[in-house]
Amino acid sequence: MTTNPHDIVPAHLAVQAMRDNGYKNAAYAIAELMDNAIQAGASQVELLCGERKTQVDQRKRSRIEQIAVLDNGRGMDAAVLRLALQFGNGTYLDEDKHTGIGRFGMGLPSSSISQCQRVDVWSWQDGVENALYTYLDLEEIKNRRMTEVPEPTPKQIPITWARVSQNFDKSGTLVVWSKIDRCMWQTGKGIIDNSELVIGRMYRKFLDNGQVKIRMMAFDLDSLYNIIIEKYALPNDPGYLIEKTSCPAPFNNQAMFQTWAGDTAYEATFIINFRDQEHEVKVRFSYAKEEARLIEGVSNAGSTPHGQHAKKNIGVSIVRAGRELDLDTGVVNGYEPTERWWGVEVEFPPSLDDIFGVTNNKQSARNFSELLQVDIQSLLEDGKTITQLKDQLKEDEDPKSPLLDIAHKINSQLSVIRGLLKAQTKGTRTSEKRHDPYKPQKIATTVTQERKSQGHKGKSDEEEELPKEERKQAIQATLKEEGVTQTQAELLAATTVEDGLKYIFAEAPIDNAAFFSVKPRGGTIIVTLNTSHPAYKNLVEILEEDVDKADMETLRSRLINSLDGLKLLLMAWARYEDEQPDGIRKSGAQDARTDWGRIARRFLENE
Repeated sequence: MTTNPHDIVPAHLAVQAMRDNGYKNAAYAIAELMDNAIQAGASQVELLCGERKTQVDQRKRSRIEQIAVLDNGRGMDAAVLRLALQFGNGTYLDEDKHTGIGRFGMGLPSSSISQCQRVDVWSWQDGVENALYTYLDLEEIKNRRMTEVPEPTPKQIPITWARVSQNFDKSGTLVVWSKIDRCMWQTGKGIIDNSELVIGRMYRKFLDNGQVKIRMMAFDLDSLYNIIIEKYALPNDPGYLIEKTSCPAPFNNQAMFQTWAGDTAYEATFIINFRDQEHEVKVRFSYAKEEARLIEGVSNAGSTPHGQHAKKNIGVSIVRAGRELDLDTGVVNGYEPTERWWGVEVEFPPSLDDIFGVTNNKQSARNFSELLQVDIQSLLEDGKTITQLKDQLKEDEDPKSPLLDIAHKINSQLSVIRGLLKAQTKGTRTSEKRHDPYKPQKIATTVTQERKSQGHKGKSDEEEELPKEERKQAIQATLKEEGVTQTQAELLAATTVEDGLKYIFAEAPIDNAAFFSVKPRGGTIIVTLNTSHPAYKNLVEILEEDVDKADMETLRSRLINSLDGLKLLLMAWARYEDEQPDGIRKSGAQDARTDWGRIARRFLENE
């Protein structure tokens, strides 16, 4: 066959170039075939890996020879089957059909040639005995013997696949890869072991609701009954809210994380107006339960099997039409081991593909990923609001402008969740237990009793005579409202009431601009430091981290930085006072400073 020397895209050269089409590995290429199956209504999909003993370096070793994906979906007629093997063609290209997993018309041929040189396809709609067959072969294309997809013809399914498969339904499709030359895993077991978590994560929603089952099996081609490995994919939820998953015990049958705020507040809905229609984007937040991290006798929960599982699922899960595109790590602090203990999921419909910047291999949402990596806070420093920044992006015709609110929400919410995760294990380090952690509370209680004897009364004093259990319950409830964990709330309430302390000092993320909150409850005064406030980082955290391991120069540097933080805090008050208009508000601020200073002097004199 001859070709036009002036073709815009010479097929024999273009197909070779398309082999480097950006699939991360074989698992993502296989997922393209599974996408087609699910889109075609399959309730069962099988990944079948045939290997054979081959002479390698004077030894016989197992090597993958064929990979097949079988489904019981609707199957294809001759016209659609031929279309399915064309690059950039398909049945879901029209805008009004952008509702499911498929769309770009690149999946089957593109994913196949990324791993192998030949792909054979059988599809049937009225019994497997009526299967139609066609194929692509790179060698034939390269040598210009193949310039178009061969017209599908009736052809029997090879006996190999009939024997190893579990179910050939009345309709379905079988895709077989051979001449495999680009798969990084050399055995069927290697492919399944390395694909299991990825496939479980991509299709977790379909697996969890029972819409589809995915069987994975590797076998010896020379002995079809010699099964090397066989398993069904389990959901792998990076948000760890699904109950039955691939996570190791004890969290294989129960959720390891909890929803943010413990109720529907974990889900935020954003409405994007695009092409004169409104489209919903859902953002969901979760974080580890205490029992996943505070384990008796275990100093580092990250080293446990479930902790190691979570380490493989770090990032923002970007989900399109129920199928995960990517686990984006753009907002991850790579040096921080606690990053494994939070989950964020962003789910959007295919109608927003152009806004999110979905790539044709469905492995990422480029526009959204780029925005996640932008330091939005720095863009707002010169007085801009999020709305003004959105308007500016819109004027610049930046397609990311509708996504700004979502990215900002994720970044701001993550800062709060990270603070809560730090608070979860607060007080568990040995260095924190070498001194009396309640010394300041005891001093403050003594001074307060002295002031009460002088006639000074406080609102909290009214509940001091309540029954102990009632006081503890009131304190616990308030601490939990502030974001303190259940375990810490119980410990603080019990210690405070039983030891007759007047003050509780807690640390938790607070969703407002205050450095600390003050709440009288159960006869005590609860002071909660806002771990999300910069003052916490510059005054408290800087002195607490790894004090035992720090050398003298490091400690000196931390003290200087902490002193700078204190000065900035006082200057912030000075500016607040300076901005008050002359009159009652300014005089009230000055009086408050004086009164507070008087009480502070007495507290510190006692120290």
